[in-house]
Formats: sequence, C-alpha cells, structure tokens
Amino acid sequence: MIFLELVLQNFGPYAGRQVINLDPRSEENPRPIILLGGMNGGGKTTLMDAIRLALYGQRAQCSTRGNLSYSDFLTQCVNSKTDPLKDTRIELVFEHIENDEPIKYRIVRFWTKNLKDGKDTLGILGDDDTWPIDSLVNIWDEYIENLLPLGISNLFLFDGEQVKELAEQETPPPVVVDAIRGLLGLELADRLAVDLDILVNRKLKEVGNSKDLANLEEIETRLTQQQEDYQTTREKLETLTNQVEELEQKQQEAFDKFISEGGKIAAERNQLELQQDTKTSEIEQVRQLMCELAGDVLPLALIPNLLNQVQAQGEKEFRHQQVQISKDLLSERDQRLLAWLTQAEISPIQVEKIQLFLIQDVDNLYAKTIQIEAPWLLADDETLSQLDNLIYHLQNSKLSAKEKLAILKNKDEEIHTLERQVQTAAAPEDYTKLRHALEAAQNQVVEAKANYETIRRRLAELETIIAKSKKELSDYTIENIKHKNSEHIITSAAKVQNTLKIFREKLTLRKLNKLEEEVKNCFLYLLHKSDLVHRITIDTKTFSLLLYDLNGKPVPKHRLSAGEKQLLAIAFLWGLAKVSGLRLPVAIDTPLGRLDSSHRQNLVDKYFPAASHQVILLSTDTEIGKKEVERLRENEAIAREYLLKYDSSTRQTTVVENQYFW
Repeated sequence: MIFLELVLQNFGPYAGRQVINLDPRSEENPRPIILLGGMNGGGKTTLMDAIRLALYGQRAQCSTRGNLSYSDFLTQCVNSKTDPLKDTRIELVFEHIENDEPIKYRIVRFWTKNLKDGKDTLGILGDDDTWPIDSLVNIWDEYIENLLPLGISNLFLFDGEQVKELAEQETPPPVVVDAIRGLLGLELADRLAVDLDILVNRKLKEVGNSKDLANLEEIETRLTQQQEDYQTTREKLETLTNQVEELEQKQQEAFDKFISEGGKIAAERNQLELQQDTKTSEIEQVRQLMCELAGDVLPLALIPNLLNQVQAQGEKEFRHQQVQISKDLLSERDQRLLAWLTQAEISPIQVEKIQLFLIQDVDNLYAKTIQIEAPWLLADDETLSQLDNLIYHLQNSKLSAKEKLAILKNKDEEIHTLERQVQTAAAPEDYTKLRHALEAAQNQVVEAKANYETIRRRLAELETIIAKSKKELSDYTIENIKHKNSEHIITSAAKVQNTLKIFREKLTLRKLNKLEEEVKNCFLYLLHKSDLVHRITIDTKTFSLLLYDLNGKPVPKHRLSAGEKQLLAIAFLWGLAKVSGLRLPVAIDTPLGRLDSSHRQNLVDKYFPAASHQVILLSTDTEIGKKEVERLRENEAIAREYLLKYDSSTRQTTVVENQYFW
C-alpha cells in the first residue's frame, strides 16, 4: 500500500483547496521520505488526523477528538473562515496490489458546517475517477480492515507523544497492547472463547428441565435488564460528561463577562472608595505641611541670589572689620616700640629708619585686604550667624518641599487610578445581573457534577451487580445442569477452552520470540552502543520489555538515557511493524523528540530511510534541522519536501511545495 495524494479543502487551518503529492516514486531513483515541515500549531497533526479520518471515518482515533461526538468533531474540523454552506473535504489517494495488479482508489469525505444526519458523505473513486463505487462504499470499513486494520494502524501512523509515552512507561500503553494482541492473533482466540461460552449457555437452555429453564431464563432476563441498564447509565454518564464540560465553559464565559463588564470592580467599589478617601486625606495632610513650610522660610527660596549676595557681602565686611582691628593693634604696638626705642637712647636716625620699616611692613601686610568700596551692610556677628542658619534651614525646607511635592504627585496618580477603576465598575443593577448570572452558572456546574457523581456510582454498582449475576449464572449452570445430556457438550467445550488456552500461550510465545528478535535487532541497529543490550524479552502478560546485558544480567530501564529510551520505543514499534508482514506506509508526527545529536543521526541515517517504502515525516525546525535535512538530502532519501506556512494573523496554513525551513 502506498499513499499518492492528500487533498484538504477548508479543513482545520487549511483554507481553500490544497493538494499534497505524497508519491515517493520517481523514474530516476525511488526515495522513501516525504518531508513536511511546520512550526508547532501550524497544522502538522491536522495532516495526520486527515489521513486517519479519510481511512476510518467515525472510527478514526484523531488527536483532537477527545470525547466529542462524531458530528461535533466534524463541525470542529471546519475551517473558521469557511462559509457554512461550503464543503469541507478530505481526499486520500492510495494504491495497493489486488489480484497481482496495482489498484488505485480515491477516498473522498465531505461535509458542511451544518451537518445532515450528523455525519459526512463517503465516496470511493476508482482508477478512472468514477463516482462513486457504491458496492465499495457500503463495505468500506471491512475493506480497509483487510488493508490496514484500525487496531494496528498506530504502529504505522504514530507521533512523538506516542513514542514518549511508550518510552517512559514500564508497560506499553493500551493502544500499543491492542496492536500487539491484534498482531499475535490473540483477539481471535478470545473471541472464540466467548463464542464457546455462548454455545454452552444455549445448549444448557435447550437440554435443561422446565425448572432449570425457568431459573436460567429468570437469571438471563435479569442479567439482560442489568446490562441494558448499564448501557443506558453509561450513555447518560457520557451525556453528563459533555454537559459538565459545556456548563464549565458557560461558567467561564459568565466569569469572563463578570470581570470584563466591571462586576468584580463593582463588588470592590466600597473598598476602592475607602482607599480613595484615605488617599485624599493623606493628600490634605501633605498640603497642610506644605502650607506650614510656606508660612516659614520657604518663600525666601524665591530670592536665592539676593540671600547669597547678602551672605557674601556680610562675610566680606566681617573680614574687613577683622583686618582693621588687627591693623590698629599693630599700629599701637609699633607706637609703643618707637617710644621705647626713643627712651633707650637710640639715635633719631635709627628710630626714623625703624619707623619707616614698620610703616612699610604694615602697608605690605594689608595691601591685599584694602577695602575697595565702603561697607554698606554693617551687619554684626549675631546677624551674620542668623543669616547662615536661615540659609541652611531654607535648604532643608526646599528638600522637604520637593519630597512632599513628589508625594502629592504619586497620591494624585493613585487617586486617578482608583477613580478610573470606580468609573469602570458596573452599575448596581448591572452588577446584580452579572452576579446572578455567574452564581447561576456556578450552581448549574455544581448540580451537573453532583448528577455525574451519582450516575458514576450507579454505574459502578451495576458493574458489581452484573458480575454477581454472571457468577450466579455460571455457578448455576455448572453445578445444576452438568449431569444432563449436555455433559458431553460442556466437557468438550471445557477441553476446547483448555486447548485454546494452550494454543494461545504457545502462539504468544512463538510470535513474541520472533518479535523479541526483531526489536533487539532494530534497537542495536539504531543504537551507537553495541554492548549495552545483548538480549530483549517481552512479558507474555503485560508485553513489557526486559533488557539483559552480555552476562545475562537485567538492564533496568531507568539506566537508559532519555534518548536511548526513545530509540527503544521506536525499535519496539519498528519491530511490530516488521512482524506484521504488512507492506504499509509509515507516517511520523514529531519524530525526534528529546534525542541527542548522536541518536538523531542514527535515526536520520538508519531508521527514516529504512522504516518503510514510504515514510511521511511531520517535523518542526528543531527536530529535523538544517544538519539533519542536509544529511537526508546527501543520502538521497527525500522524495518531496513541503513547508507548512502558518499565518498567525489569519490563523491559516498554506502548503508550499519544494520548500523546507532551509
């Protein structure tokens, strides 16, 4: 089987009609890899979902479906910009060998946003694009099960999260366990065991006496009713699950509306107004302090130059006064000296020379301090000291005034912020409506969750009751009717069950041995440590992997690095695909995960080119980066390259052919 073409029309982020050629074959040299690059959220997983949806329709295990009904899921898949009357369409063209001849089919599924009958329309076209092949449409589920069974599809169409989950868990997840059981044929044996039980019960009913029949019919009737109740209760539980999700969404919408329309602020109005009054009171206190400053020396800050001039003049006059006093003192001393010299009988000529020297010395000493202009301030020492204190006090007052002005500015801004918040608050009547709407939504969620819990408990009770009824039926039939003519049938059935059990065990061992060898070979092929693992075994019940070294000692899984665990998970999936014997395409979303460079290189060189004849890789720029894509190109492994360009403004993705990130 090989995928040839995928067509998306108004599906998810893909607006309009976009065609992706998936055929890896060429006349020159077949290359297996189809590489599609896109950033996270750009539509890679949507492509994988489109392939699954085209193949399996309502049974498809799509990533974004969750608990949605099929109709709701299809509606969700419609492109947000699409006209509700226009078709959303998926087409998948594939080719496979039938009766030794290549046969090509085109699967077409289309629907509109307003679904008819809650489902899509399926059409199958043949080689000549005839529309439709009704005979194939009617049996499509059975037909595709023969080509690519849904149970094992996850071995060929998987993503990095599946590999991560398989790598981290000690036992494989349920989806992989189901695939393993499908490959081993265990589901057929289980189905045969159930059919044998049904056959025995029928025979017991046929051969039992009237009392036995009445008792059997009463138990079976009761069991049937209990099973019907169980099914009804489970459906009701699913409905309640969806209802709880819808009500929680409505509750969130009511809460968002309560916030956006000022309900929360309205609830806090009194507190906001109290804060506003407090801020106003604080501002008034600061302004009072400013008035006190203004009533003191602060107005003198308007004439700082005059104050400085007066201070400088006072200091100058004070220095001049001090010079005059010292000069007068020196003159008196000089007069006393001259008088003493005269009395000492020194000649008048000598006295006259000394007197001239003293006069010149005083003049030279005070030549630089001669007052150029006459004093006019005439301030005393105390006045000048008060002036200095006044200027110092004025500086402190100016700093205090600046601080208070800054406080006033901040308080004003805080008051304006509070006023804006109060203005956005809802009016009292609107607030009441918003609060009632929110409370109603919350009450509905509480009530729905309570109903859900009640139904869930009822479902658990029914499970217990049904198990008890089945045991009662089993005990009754085995203990009371085995002596009847049906003893041969019962005994034979028991023998068949034992034989079937042995057959299942041997079949499991034989196929698991083959699977163990394939997984080990794949792991060692991908791993750059050839001496890490010598043997791999698979548990027959849990299907968990056990690793052993060359000495036969277990290798705990936690000893492997994160990259080695992922390689082991990939080897497990690869081995399962090989054991299946099916020649099918492999599609991998987010292929490299947390692998380091050496492990990445092993996957790029060894796994991707050899995983299948067709390998579709959906990667970001950090997984298959520049180095990896250049290596794949050098190895001539890439047939086609596409880039999924996502426009965040329009939330649309466009497929660009012959282009990748590099």
